[in-house]
Order: sequence, then structure tokens, then C-alpha cells
Amino acid sequence: MSTQAAIAKLQSDVRALVEGAAKAGPLEFGKSEKEKAQVSGWIEQVAKGDVGKAEGLKDLDAKLLPLTYVVSNYLSAADVALYGALHPIYSQLQPAQYYAYPAVTRYFDHIQSAAPVRKSADALSPAFAPVSIDLSNAPPIERKEPEKKAKATPASTPAPAKEQKSEAAPAPVEKAEKAKKGKKEENGAEADAAKSKPKKEKKGGEPKKADKAAAAEESSEPIPSMIDLRVGHIIKAERHPDADGLYIEQIDFGEETGPRTVISGLANYIPLEQMQDRWLVGVCNLKPANMRGVKSFAMVLCATASDGKDAGLEIVNPPPNSKPGERVYFEGAEFEGMSPCKAPLPQLNPKKKIFEAIQPGFTTLENKEAAWINPVTKSVHRLRTKDGILSAPTLVGASLS
Repeated sequence: MSTQAAIAKLQSDVRALVEGAAKAGPLEFGKSEKEKAQVSGWIEQVAKGDVGKAEGLKDLDAKLLPLTYVVSNYLSAADVALYGALHPIYSQLQPAQYYAYPAVTRYFDHIQSAAPVRKSADALSPAFAPVSIDLSNAPPIERKEPEKKAKATPASTPAPAKEQKSEAAPAPVEKAEKAKKGKKEENGAEADAAKSKPKKEKKGGEPKKADKAAAAEESSEPIPSMIDLRVGHIIKAERHPDADGLYIEQIDFGEETGPRTVISGLANYIPLEQMQDRWLVGVCNLKPANMRGVKSFAMVLCATASDGKDAGLEIVNPPPNSKPGERVYFEGAEFEGMSPCKAPLPQLNPKKKIFEAIQPGFTTLENKEAAWINPVTKSVHRLRTKDGILSAPTLVGASLS
């Protein structure tokens, strides 16, 4: 089914929303035949009522978790249609209810803020009035310790059979030989046990990195210092061969293993020549992800205008004279340093949604400095290296991700 045919089947108000957003532009209907089919497919599902129902929010949340837009990395007619279908639900939800669907909530708020959508929605007011999404009082995400599984007995090792008592009493010499042999086995077992005992650590010694990470992960709730932010330097950047909106970058994070391959959706916002030899900050402990056939091993930290990416998107700058691999931390005694509770985790567990819990507090201040604002205490913690503060080139009140 063509995109226009699918749009024609939408409810009248949602159809008007999509058509209005297309006139306000820019709005994509798919850049390739495959993407055009995906856009049509999503719109058709919305028209049938297959998505956008309250009872289906849990499944939709799982689908939207890794996505910014439902098709590729740009705003399409499918996003506008899905937003239109979700609006009646979200306009009735209480904060405690939309906290339960963090990915859908984040997506809904992002799409309703996009310039073409907002312009079309305002023209149809009050049908698609803005829904105020307040995440400042969102409950911390519960992170349960995984259950320890009992070690299974290998199938190849049969259980020892019970010894049967001999009816005849052993001879005295046989008794002595058995006692002598048993003594040797006992002494050997004690020696083996002594060898296998772990050596005691010296008092006052530094805790191991693994111990630090474990201690941090056992924290009662996600804290910013769990995120591994580092200064990076782009060695090379090129367009992704299978995605017009993606770049493939080789970024030096000061590691002995060499530059990391990083995929970023910046091709529609930052010219390729401005990506070359660029200094930036990367989120370095996300789980590696395949993006159109290429695995990405970090994320470029960017500032997005409060009105959405179309209103402005910039790479966050580290301080001048930074070096690859320098650690970025949050100001404040509770986050600075490298004690066990302040050390970044080796890798963020996507199921625990640590980054998603922290990210809503990321912003740029009036002076364009990057900061994290504690949603509970409202305290401001600037992002910095040992040499200075991170900043956006021009954006104020931007969201960082």
C-alpha cells in the first residue's frame, strides 16, 4: 500500500495532523523504497488501530526503547500518525501512569515538540494540545540483583555409590595399610586446600576495579557517575554506506586498543567536513549496538534544542587543550573522585535503564555550560574535566544525549 493510500485510511483528525505537518515541513515519507514501505506499514497499523492503544503501551515501549524515530533517523509521516494516535491516551494519563512507559513517554514528548508537528497540532487546537510531561518526580528505576543459580552437577560425573560393608573382617595388615593410605590422602587434601585458599590482601591496599564497579552497581538508585564520559578525537569520519543519515567515525579515546568505531545519526545536521578532526565527548560504557550492519562502541554526546533537533543540534565541546581519554565527571563531592561509589560502571546494563534515568537531568545553562540538574534537590552539577567545563557552541536550555 502506498503512503498516501495509508494516510487516507487514518481517522480524520489524525489525517489532518499528518497533512498539516507535511505542509509545515520538513517531513519525510521515506528516503528509499524500503523506508517508504516501513513508513506506510506504520501508518497502516495506526489506521487499523494495531498500535496506539492503551493496552498495547507495554509492547510499544519495548519497540521504541532503542529508537528516536520509528523509521530510520528522521521525522517521518509515520511518527506524526503514531503521535496522533497516542495523544488521546497521554492527554488522560497521570504522571504515575506514564512513568511506567519511559520509552513511549520520551518518544511522545520528542515528537510533539518537533516544529512541523507542533505547527500542525496548534492549527488543529484543541484536538492536539501540548501534553505537559514532567519527569522531575519520576521514581528511580528499580535494579534488582540477579538471582544466583545453583551449580549443576555435571552429567558425566556419577554420584558415588555407597560402599557395601564386607562381611569378612579385614586382616590386621590390611587394616594398617588402609590407615596409612588414608593418612596420606588426608594430608594431601589439606595441602591442596591450603594452596587453593585466596591470598589475603594487604591492609590499606587499593580496591580492585571490579570491586569498585560492583559496589557502584549495588547503589540503591542510578547516579550520574555510573556513566563513563570521556574526551574523544575523531580520526576519520565518513558516511554510512547503507544509511544516508548516519556517519561512521573512528574516534580516539586514548585506549591502547586504538580508536573505537562509532555510528552517529548526525549526517542530516552536521556537514561531513565539520566532523573531521573534531574533538568531542563520548558515552563509552553503553552496550555495543549494531546500526545498519556496523557495530557502534560509543555514543557522541550532543545538545538538542528544546524545540527538537530541527531547531538545532550541536556536538558538546570539551575544554580547550583536552587530550583523548580524559575523564569527564560531575561537579560535587558526591560524584567527584574514583571511590567505589563514584567510579563509572564497565558497561551499562540496558535492562536497568541507568542512562535513561539520568538523561532527563542533562541540560545546558544560560552560559551554554553542560550540566546535570538533580530532579529531587534541583542542585546543579556541571560536567567538566580537570581543565574546564563542557559546553555547547550556541544552545541554551538544550537536552544532552
